[in-house]
Amino acid sequence: MISTYPQTSWLLIAATITAGLAAGLLYAFAVAVMPGLADVDDAAFVSVMQSINRRIINPWFLLTFLGAPVLAIAAVISRSVTGGPGPWWPLITATAMALLSVLITAALNIPLNNALDAAGSTDPAAVREAFERRWVSRNTARTIVSTAAFGFLVVALALGN
Repeated sequence: MISTYPQTSWLLIAATITAGLAAGLLYAFAVAVMPGLADVDDAAFVSVMQSINRRIINPWFLLTFLGAPVLAIAAVISRSVTGGPGPWWPLITATAMALLSVLITAALNIPLNNALDAAGSTDPAAVREAFERRWVSRNTARTIVSTAAFGFLVVALALGN
């Protein structure tokens, strides 16, 4: 049910949708893309990941991935102004988790992506060795926190924020 605080409600709905899309994308990498690439040779792995890393920087991805924390922050601000109903904890926790996912990406995954791109394809086995295990573990971390952000936003919706 949409609350009597429509601006906060619509911001929360938009934050929840974008958080769900972001979590789903990271989850797909965790359970399908990376396990699928684990079965290919080193040159194919490096080439495909370099291509994905270039292609993923697009308006749709950025709108989704950065939209989740931005919209969650906007919902917190709107709620603080309107004094909407429901507990604060799920909304604040979701916002923190969405921000943490972006931080993990910026601090851990993007530097690995940049190193992969800069490495070219001169020694695919060494490039893959330096990238794959570290990237997968960091993607797992951001998948968990992104999924938590989505879950807490759903809780915030359910509790009437």
